[in-house]
Amino acid sequence: MTAYWISTYKEILDEGKVAAYAELAGPALRAAGGTFVARGLPELTYEAAEKTRTVLITFDSVEAARAAHDSAAYQEALAALDGGAVRDLRIVPGL
Repeated sequence: MTAYWISTYKEILDEGKVAAYAELAGPALRAAGGTFVARGLPELTYEAAEKTRTVLITFDSVEAARAAHDSAAYQEALAALDGGAVRDLRIVPGL
């Protein structure tokens, strides 16, 4: 069953650290089977109207998404982020 990796950036504290993270995270997540579907700021917002950067990645399964997160390559990306952003990351199973 497909899984969705959804990451929202509540606050960016250090653009340089976010850039360093992105440079490592993108290749690590693609190598683990992830496909980037959306990335950036919203064009429209409703309800809470939060204009937060959002990233949506698909994986073949929740297990594949978890393995991507726990991989050494992605952990290296997280180390580069080093508090540069306040984020919410969730992995949601597809229907």
